Amino acid sequence: MKNQLTNQEDLKMKNQATNHSKRLIAGWAASCLVALCALCVPMHSWSQAPKLDKVVVAGWSKPITEITNLLVEEDKGFFKARGVDLGYLPGAGGGDALRNLLSGQADVAFTDPGSLFAALDKGEKLRVIYDIYPQNVFNVVSLKSQNIFKPADLKGKRIGVYSLSSGTRQNLQVLLSQAGLTEADVTVIVTGLLNFAPLMQGQVDATAATDTGLLVGRQRGLGGVNVMEVKNHLNISSDFFVVREDTYQQKKDVLKRFLHAYQDSAKWMIQAPEEAAKLAVKYAIDGQNASLNLDIIRLRNESSVSPLTDKRGLGALDMASLQKGANAYKTFGVIQRDIKISEVVSQDLLPPVMTVKLAKR
Repeated sequence: MKNQLTNQEDLKMKNQATNHSKRLIAGWAASCLVALCALCVPMHSWSQAPKLDKVVVAGWSKPITEITNLLVEEDKGFFKARGVDLGYLPGAGGGDALRNLLSGQADVAFTDPGSLFAALDKGEKLRVIYDIYPQNVFNVVSLKSQNIFKPADLKGKRIGVYSLSSGTRQNLQVLLSQAGLTEADVTVIVTGLLNFAPLMQGQVDATAATDTGLLVGRQRGLGGVNVMEVKNHLNISSDFFVVREDTYQQKKDVLKRFLHAYQDSAKWMIQAPEEAAKLAVKYAIDGQNASLNLDIIRLRNESSVSPLTDKRGLGALDMASLQKGANAYKTFGVIQRDIKISEVVSQDLLPPVMTVKLAKR
């Protein structure tokens, strides 16, 4: 009997030990599961980056040195910091940029006033939201041997332009109009972005270009030239950011963040031109020479500021100057309609005032 009781007690103790072990194991498993779940949540959240809003910029050019601040996103992250996933769509002139915008391939166009006025003249619904370069940088350049000193001297000449949809052509038209001439009085030849080679080779008598284009031409042995600067006849901005009217109405928050990021990038290039010149070697198709990059970047920085931006910040638009420009284009016969600038220019998306001083040379 005693042995039977002992066996029963042993069995009971074994069952209790087994149940206790099961409870320990179950508790341990539950604890592990809770801990694992706790770890999984943050790991999942860590793996998901904040959502960025895609903004594609339709450019007037390929990725070249003068727009380095738009090309260095991988290194600098100006746009990502503002919640924007930046894309760049190359083009061949401001008109090309607007076509890419209107076709829906881009959200913002990097374009010139002449191309803008031409599109508005055709009835397109567009909105100007930021002044990229408030200085007119266009010119017409000729070799001294051609004896071209004033717009009237262009009559009967062969004149190169970057493309038929570029600001070089639009500003050539402005210059011709000063002498009562039109494109019918000259021969316009498309030369592409490197338009000084045809000038040096005698394929054209003059070429419509920009200040940076002239700089590169001189670096490549252009020699003595005569330069007619369009700003001496019509000094309006060279380039804007333009959007479709529906985009302006529906995506104001995204556009505000995009402009803030662009302003950040422009400020960086103005204040750190040497760093920008070095990064252009990596990102710009024409950026092999860091020293030349620096000269190009400094020129473009100078065109990014004006007395108005000193007061109202980068990107501020001069309404009176733009209206004068639109009126002039109609007077010249480049466009047919009256354009009321106050109806197509909006400054409500501009970031808080950011004034920047050019870096000392």
